[in-house]
Amino acid sequence: MPVQAARIHIGGGDRVGLEPLIRRLERRDVLSAAEKDALSGAVCRTVEVAADRDILREHDVPSECRLLLEGWTSRYTLLAGGQPQILGLQIPGDFIDLQSFPRRRMDHAISTLTPCRLAVIPHRALHEIMDRNPHLARLLWLDTLVDGAISRRWLLNVGHRRAREAMSHLICELFTRLRTAGMTKARTCQVPVTQTELGSALGLTSVHTNRVVQELRHDGLITWRGTSLTIEDWNRLCRIAEFDPAYLDLERAPR
Repeated sequence: MPVQAARIHIGGGDRVGLEPLIRRLERRDVLSAAEKDALSGAVCRTVEVAADRDILREHDVPSECRLLLEGWTSRYTLLAGGQPQILGLQIPGDFIDLQSFPRRRMDHAISTLTPCRLAVIPHRALHEIMDRNPHLARLLWLDTLVDGAISRRWLLNVGHRRAREAMSHLICELFTRLRTAGMTKARTCQVPVTQTELGSALGLTSVHTNRVVQELRHDGLITWRGTSLTIEDWNRLCRIAEFDPAYLDLERAPR
């Protein structure tokens, strides 16, 4: 389903909904009021898309970027047999296709996992940000570089970590990203991802995914009921996963 067929709201210029993105950028460096205004002013409209709909397809050449305000999306590619292979998960505050600004053509598809609301930013508005706000441009560039760092950790999960370690690492990463976006409460967060989708992200079958989740529950590391995930023993989970959040680049430093 193309974005143009979604429910559309015209107009930007409002920071409401941009808080998760701003929180993450401010973890990395100081963001001025003018830079926040530049971000909100670049939004030309918001769109609402139902769950399980394609927002972009492989080989599309978009003229806009989309910032996820509400809901979860996934990057995926179709394997030879037609089944989707999930390549990434996006949460509120994530640009789902910022790389399309310099790269132009999509090399993967993006689909909604839940009902979503997105802010749409034309590429021409990003050109203006690059020209007039070089510091903000560097922070957005860093965001795409962190996307690449996340992909490299996922590659390690699929290629070299055992299922228990890979699942633990994915849980630690998602919780850290959600906490940075202000979307956790104490040790609990919402993860609206099915076990089939988790398995796709980790290269596991649904049966194997379920078995690993049950092991982590049995060992007192997590509680997972429906979409509610609680970390019961963060330190031990991090040790199992060998999780080091440095690749998420959340330390504040001049850029």
